[in-house]
Amino acid sequence: MARQIYNQTGTLSRFILRRDRIRIPVWLLSICAVTLAVAHAFTDLYSSKQERQTIAETMKNPAMTAMVGKGYGLENYTSGAMMAHQMLLFTALTVGLMSILLVARHTRADEEDGRIELIRSLPTGRLSNLNSTIIVVCGTNVLLALVTGFGLYALGIESMDLEGSLLYGAALGATGILFTAITAIFAQLSENSRGTIGLSFAVLGLSYLVRAIGDAGNETLSWFSPLGWVLGAEVYVNNYWWPILLTIGVSLIFILLAFYLNAIRDLGSGFLRSRPGRKYASVFLQSRLGLTLRLQRTGLIAWSIGLFLLGASYGSVFGDLDSFFENIDILTPVEGFSLTEQFITMLMSIMAMLSTIPALMAMLKLIGEEKKNRTEHLLSRAVSRTQLMGSSFLVSFVVAFVMPSLAAIGLWSAASAVMDDGIAFGTLYGAAMVYLPAIWIMIGIAVLVAGVAPKLTGLIWLYLTYSFVVVYLGGLLQFPKWLGKLSPFGQIPKLPVEDMDFPKAFMLTIIAIVITVIGFIGYNKRDIEG
Repeated sequence: MARQIYNQTGTLSRFILRRDRIRIPVWLLSICAVTLAVAHAFTDLYSSKQERQTIAETMKNPAMTAMVGKGYGLENYTSGAMMAHQMLLFTALTVGLMSILLVARHTRADEEDGRIELIRSLPTGRLSNLNSTIIVVCGTNVLLALVTGFGLYALGIESMDLEGSLLYGAALGATGILFTAITAIFAQLSENSRGTIGLSFAVLGLSYLVRAIGDAGNETLSWFSPLGWVLGAEVYVNNYWWPILLTIGVSLIFILLAFYLNAIRDLGSGFLRSRPGRKYASVFLQSRLGLTLRLQRTGLIAWSIGLFLLGASYGSVFGDLDSFFENIDILTPVEGFSLTEQFITMLMSIMAMLSTIPALMAMLKLIGEEKKNRTEHLLSRAVSRTQLMGSSFLVSFVVAFVMPSLAAIGLWSAASAVMDDGIAFGTLYGAAMVYLPAIWIMIGIAVLVAGVAPKLTGLIWLYLTYSFVVVYLGGLLQFPKWLGKLSPFGQIPKLPVEDMDFPKAFMLTIIAIVITVIGFIGYNKRDIEG
């Protein structure tokens, strides 16, 4: 009986690997490459013990503790301790994100699209699809752990020994396996992929928030967060393995729970029932714009709250930034501007790129609806292709304005509360809004892809990832400046430190308009997938 419910697991695992033959290697290479590059860059930037100890003193700041985790090994802040302290948490968040997206794609999303029903009609076991998904994603995390661990050791950095490097990789792999299990549970609870991803992201964000509060105040509270567990390994200092074993043990319990829930529920259903809608749709919902907004309402609300809180969390540390930066060679002093104002330029580029994600999702939702054969139904009525794409474009355009605005408002609100001499709202808001032309270009690229080559949507996310790496990490990794200029975000003047470059902003806007128009023309001419 046990063999029957897992029948053809191996075949389905190979099928998943075939479908993700590009997606998984891109994730692995990106995470490993950035990890190794940052480790190498740290040794170049802070080669002397005195420089590292200066950094260690600033890491005792409660604001920095909340952001990157509780410091350990600060008395002898080696390159290994610095790497683990400042990079492990954010890399673990990225690995958790990878696992959530991969599991949701092959469980609830496939169930929505009817693939699981087709697979179940063949001689496969009831739990085979979930089992194969967990095997592939957990295997991906194990491979990530090994490549990262041996890769860090291969750098030959004195303070990064083999045990510590393997523990660093194991911490990442264990985090990925845990969120694989958590997402597998939510795939049984929720009735759709949006709910699965949303609930999993909520747990990931809550884990970070609980750990941040605990690290900054009550250390016991940090142990209620799985991210607090992996940081408790104290990599490259004490090298505790038991937090990793704890994480794996909890993951196994969650995986068994996911199997049980999958076994007792009906295909296509979920334990968390959706709230029934109105009997009759409102006039606004019957419009193209209303339908587009309704389909994306939950996601947009979540992103709005998230970006506002993210801005507020960064703003809450502004009162300590000058003392944090004064002895650190991260920002080059500019006459007439405080180090806090200079930090705004770096921060706003991050906020702008994060704000681009919901704007792109709003635009690319059009392709998702087409793949589910819903677009044909709309176009069979008195709806033109221009109107249909225009609705998604309008929502995306508005989102591109609202999201950075909320981030800037959150940043200013919190900064004003903690700073004696606060930064003017106009300064912060202008530093955020200057990135609008860059976001418009990204939206234009999304329109172009939707109109000409809808199968290439992955390239948009790859380009956004590239932009983040070269703009945010370019200075740390000492990339040539021309690499940053290949991204629209690298073309934006850094307000308030630099002067506004209106000709360049105008040119970027024109480029965005041109590629958007080409995308609309292509959408009107190409065949709709059916």
